[in-house]
Amino acid sequence: MRSKLFVPGGRPELFVKALASAADAVSFDLEDAVPPEAKSSARDAVAAFVGSAAMRDAAKLCIVRINAPDSPYFEDDLRAVVQPGLSLLNIPKLESADAVRAVVAALERAEALQRMAQPVGLLVNVETPRALAQAAAMASAHTRVAGLQLGLADLFEPYHVDRTDGAAVHAAMFAVKMAAASADVFAVDAAFAAVDDADGYRAEAIMARRLGFIGKTCIHPRQVALANAVFAPSPEELAVARRVVAAAADAARDGRGAFLLDGRMIDLPFVKRAQALLASHE
Repeated sequence: MRSKLFVPGGRPELFVKALASAADAVSFDLEDAVPPEAKSSARDAVAAFVGSAAMRDAAKLCIVRINAPDSPYFEDDLRAVVQPGLSLLNIPKLESADAVRAVVAALERAEALQRMAQPVGLLVNVETPRALAQAAAMASAHTRVAGLQLGLADLFEPYHVDRTDGAAVHAAMFAVKMAAASADVFAVDAAFAAVDDADGYRAEAIMARRLGFIGKTCIHPRQVALANAVFAPSPEELAVARRVVAAAADAARDGRGAFLLDGRMIDLPFVKRAQALLASHE
């Protein structure tokens, strides 16, 4: 999931366009992008599209960000969008492992009503100071958690943290990545509000990729190509990974757990990284 394109739930005229984009995933938003008076109609529109043939036939992940569990919209959102065709449920404003498990229980009830054979995974937002402190616990709270998503606007703006401070962004990214890694789930990077600042988006995406994030959120279609380019492995990276995997197989046949390749000592962590890179590319 190199690119995840946000689509406002109250703008159904954009749904087909988002599906036709080059984004790896489309994420319909019922939370911040929809004012209270439009919540019901947006919910109905998103639910209908998630269950449509167009969505089922698309080679994309389908994600829906619903409203927070403590909102008056949560239960209705859950019942409406949990259906075949939904890949991941994106949950905002969680701050503890108990809160994650409570969402899982509600999700299981919704799935039972739909008689769903394929369980839906959770994409858990990390967007408050308390959530950042509890990120590892939330990541490992339940096997339904597929990944963590960093939310820098909510994490930084209320507390006057400068988004242009690369050290602050790096610190938040690193914390979320290590929390995700502790539970062996993925981490996906935050949205970038300045849609005309391609250089800024690209720089943040490069930082995220270097820290092991699988992709970045897009809030405008023009950001999709940037994310896809940054998070796609280069031919050189793939070639090196293939050589590492091949050399590891040779070393294993010789009974060696570590070996030299191009002047570097290679052992299991490097081999696992190469294997993961090739698997994600394929």
